[in-house]
Amino acid sequence: MKLTWSQVTPQAHYLSRRVFLAGTAALAAAPAFGLAGKASPYSTDEAPNSFDEITNYNNFYEFGTGKTDPAQYAGNLKTAPWSVAIDGMVDRPGSYGVEDLAPDSALEERIYRLRCVEAWSMVIPWLGVPLAGVLAKAGVQPGAKYVAFRTLEDPEQMPGQRARIIDWPYREGLRLDEAMHPLTILATGLYGKVLPNQNGAPIRLVVPWKYGFKSIKSVVAITLTDKQPPTSWQALQPREYGFYANVNPQVDHPRWSQATERRVGAGLFGGRQETLMFNGYADQVAGLYAGMDLRKFY
Repeated sequence: MKLTWSQVTPQAHYLSRRVFLAGTAALAAAPAFGLAGKASPYSTDEAPNSFDEITNYNNFYEFGTGKTDPAQYAGNLKTAPWSVAIDGMVDRPGSYGVEDLAPDSALEERIYRLRCVEAWSMVIPWLGVPLAGVLAKAGVQPGAKYVAFRTLEDPEQMPGQRARIIDWPYREGLRLDEAMHPLTILATGLYGKVLPNQNGAPIRLVVPWKYGFKSIKSVVAITLTDKQPPTSWQALQPREYGFYANVNPQVDHPRWSQATERRVGAGLFGGRQETLMFNGYADQVAGLYAGMDLRKFY
């Protein structure tokens, strides 16, 4: 991404402006602030978490299991040049630069809720492009049914990979209709800035109706396939983490309830809030799972 600091709106101004917009219906369709990402009707009007909260409270086990480990240890990750291999059942396989997949002119602002499987949540203003457009560029073949994703494996740059807590590299997957849904994006920025290393630079997946671990970071490969791909957490603990991982307050994790969540930054007396089905995106995505037993396909 060819970003300049002169394009960035100060965070305090961004936050106050978003709060103002949330309470003013007449301005709800106003253009995005910060970098030149186009505003999106898919954005929530909830106030985003602060930049410090978003970038200092992360799960990114490639850099350690603590919430502050990614911010502490991801700084040396080399994110440019960076290419993503797109292969499998596509007409135009190849190695695509981030600037080709997500050019400046195509960036959209998507303010999304994020719900972690650990029962905490945030609201994050991403910049990115619909994954559907990226897959269309590669030319999806008729027999493709799933999309597999893979993260960089480099223990020298990612010290958390020296511990075999996961069978590295990290892998994730979506059904093709999930990948093609307009809510699904590849993000290359947040808060009008280039995506920080600890948040999955230079390019990551964001699927807002699923638990956060589905939104794989620092992607190096996307593969179209006709078979359901293996995913890291399902392979590690299949009783606890399913392939679909849709946010569902009616299906608890075996070790804790998923009925409520703690909003990061809410403060000591912020309490908990009810978790919404599909993280509040049911109107847009429930149809993808019509007739499915969501307790079985969790």
